[in-house]
Amino acid sequence: MNEVCTKAEEMLNSLFEKAGFDLRANAVDSDTGCLLSIEGADSALLLNQSGELLDALQHILSQAYGRSLPKGQRLVCDANNYRAARESELRAMADHAARQVRSSAAAFVFGPMDASERRVIHLSLANEEDLVTESIGEGNSRRLRVALKQIANAQ
Repeated sequence: MNEVCTKAEEMLNSLFEKAGFDLRANAVDSDTGCLLSIEGADSALLLNQSGELLDALQHILSQAYGRSLPKGQRLVCDANNYRAARESELRAMADHAARQVRSSAAAFVFGPMDASERRVIHLSLANEEDLVTESIGEGNSRRLRVALKQIANAQ
């Protein structure tokens, strides 16, 4: 396991211990970087409010160690397989949006999403030759728009 992954694991486990949480992080190198799998009796706390605490931990680790990772690699925190389930849900939402756009010819705009969720949808639809995706809005109100290519280019 690479040094950055080990340090991130140690930081999380120290934080959990000092906070009195029944949680344990285990780091694994992956193709995309470092996956920190978090397990324990308190793991549900990380998933409240759509995983906000899990996202916050991931953000802290990325700020602390992300620059030390090779280009294109990142730190990902997961608990109870939440990230995989959410990614599957987002891919299904992307498929639904694509069907809607094709059937109505009207653009489909998702609600506000963070960058990692928008990225999943962008990548899910990247090979669709008749569709285009774009992020619109600013800050926490940033949304993702899916439209037919010819309509999107005409606007």
